[in-house]
Amino acid sequence: MRFRPCIDIHNGKVKQIVGGSLKDQNDQAVENFSSVQEADYFAQLYKEDGLKGGHVILLNPPSSDFYQKTREQAIKALKMYPGGLQIGGGITDKNAGEYIDAGASHVIVTSYVFQDGVIRWDHMENLCQAVGKEHVVIDLSCRKKGEDYFIVTNRWQTFTKVKLTKKVLDQISDYCDEFLVHGVDVEGKASGIEEELVGLLSTEERIPVTYAGGIGSLADLEQFRKITGGRLDFTIGSALDLFGGIIPYQDVKQYR
Repeated sequence: MRFRPCIDIHNGKVKQIVGGSLKDQNDQAVENFSSVQEADYFAQLYKEDGLKGGHVILLNPPSSDFYQKTREQAIKALKMYPGGLQIGGGITDKNAGEYIDAGASHVIVTSYVFQDGVIRWDHMENLCQAVGKEHVVIDLSCRKKGEDYFIVTNRWQTFTKVKLTKKVLDQISDYCDEFLVHGVDVEGKASGIEEELVGLLSTEERIPVTYAGGIGSLADLEQFRKITGGRLDFTIGSALDLFGGIIPYQDVKQYR
């Protein structure tokens, strides 16, 4: 069980937002925290503390007026900590290599491989051919609809038809090195983990899985450890004192 740090970038600034509030229209989001520090500051901190596999996430779409500023911040982080960070947000087979060349260890991909609401196996293949399976993380971030969790795309705004199951995990694991999964309904709320989702993810044994969403205290983290048996990695954003929360970074950075 390892702590995977994050650098979320929105409108050209490092932020923590309420995940379900993100809207492409007018680049809106409910903010929990906006940093005066730039992205490379956090990258350097994670590098000095030996934390690998952190996530740099671009929260603006390429159509946004803020996209270029957001991308510039992301590249600064990658160059500060080459090989230590992963990057996601608008990744396709066409631009994945650019981010690997800029220093990313992996590219994190959702919308490109779940286009039109279904699994695009041809796009999975294209990614693997472009940068190699060992450099691909598939983001299976999801929201609950009825009794089941469904993968969501387009910065968590669009439900796909893909229900998250053990079978889907096993099938997709052939095309990537890791999974990243945000429990979007609790993302940024520090209100406790999605226990049912965490239990499902803990059944994946083939490749590493990182869970994000709802860890708001050290008690929540201990509950996460108990449910997963330490099999999943975790991310903490808004609840971390680095981003205005109450969980001490000095405590969680020990999980590496």
